[in-house]
Amino acid sequence: MVGRLRLVLAISVLSCLLLTSSAQTCKSQTFNNNKVFTSCSDLPHLTSYLHWTYDQATGKLDMAFRHAGITQTDRWVAWAINPNNDLTKAMNGAQALVAISQSGGTPTAYTSPIAGYQTQLAEGTISYNHTALSATRQNGEITIYASLTLPSGTTNLVHLWQDGPLSGSTPQIHSTSSSNTQAKESLDLVSGTSQAGSSGSSLRRRRNVHGVLNALSWGTLMPLGAIIARYLKVFKSADPAWFYLHVTCQTSAYIVGVAGWGTGLKLGSDSVGVEYTTHRRLGIVLFCLGTLQVFALLLRPNKDNKYRFYWNIYHYAIGYATIIISIINIFKGFDALEISVGDRYNDWKHAYIGIIAALGGIAVLLEAYTWIIVLKRRNSEGKTAHDINGTNGLNGYGARPQQV
Repeated sequence: MVGRLRLVLAISVLSCLLLTSSAQTCKSQTFNNNKVFTSCSDLPHLTSYLHWTYDQATGKLDMAFRHAGITQTDRWVAWAINPNNDLTKAMNGAQALVAISQSGGTPTAYTSPIAGYQTQLAEGTISYNHTALSATRQNGEITIYASLTLPSGTTNLVHLWQDGPLSGSTPQIHSTSSSNTQAKESLDLVSGTSQAGSSGSSLRRRRNVHGVLNALSWGTLMPLGAIIARYLKVFKSADPAWFYLHVTCQTSAYIVGVAGWGTGLKLGSDSVGVEYTTHRRLGIVLFCLGTLQVFALLLRPNKDNKYRFYWNIYHYAIGYATIIISIINIFKGFDALEISVGDRYNDWKHAYIGIIAALGGIAVLLEAYTWIIVLKRRNSEGKTAHDINGTNGLNGYGARPQQV
């Protein structure tokens, strides 16, 4: 009985030791070069830790950034400071220390100034003087060491950290999971307290709203309104209902589209360094064309007005140009999403392709059907005119033939 108790006690002690070792904290970590730091922090994301010693008077920051859980042989790891202390747009303008580990070997460490979100972490000079930059890899952990000189009197800094895959020796875009997008915080170097960065949910929500509003308005309601105007007016029973449906559809598309355009402008202003020039320019063109169509509705002349012919040309040209550009720009938007977040929105893209294909198929069928109706109507009207002209011996000019 006593032996069994001893066995159970030994197993319990061993389990506690294993659990303790698995729940690693920065305070339990040591370094092969016997370096010791006065402060450390368990970073909230990506199984990462920051160790530092800071002299506020001189601005000298000795630091070690450790990223654990690295299982891939080819991987890059980076730790960076945002010199503007901008926690919302931490990546833009950040000054990074990068470590590249190929085939699981000793990492190569270098500095990289991050100009924008599409960076490949090219080597370059950062805005902080630094010495003793190096990196190690051991037991699935990559550690970056450096001594940086911060502006004298600095107490807080905004820092961020990331990891990602390699293509050869070139860093590729990191994952856009919540752990990666949230890997940033504001750190008090003196007290060690920190403020976590935002989750990015607000940005994602606005991006989704922008996409939905524009796909619904410019990309769906606008083509639907054109289909209504072109084909329903062929049916006499649909007059004037087709006109009001057309106006309602296009006006709704314009109102919703302007809202989507506004969210796009806000996204652009909140994403400094992220530029989708073609998408942005096409969006501005669409807004201008849509506004011109609204004025066309207000300035619409009567059917018997001598300028109605020219108004029709203007209305049709602007309308069809708007539809074509809107569809192109929606796909430009999907391309922008693929650049920033990969294939997460492929289902949305496929759904929109299905909608456009359905509208196109309906348009083709109605085009054929309405042409049949128009041709039959013309034949019927031609026969009626012929019968009338031939009645009671009248010729084509409505007079009886001369009797000889």
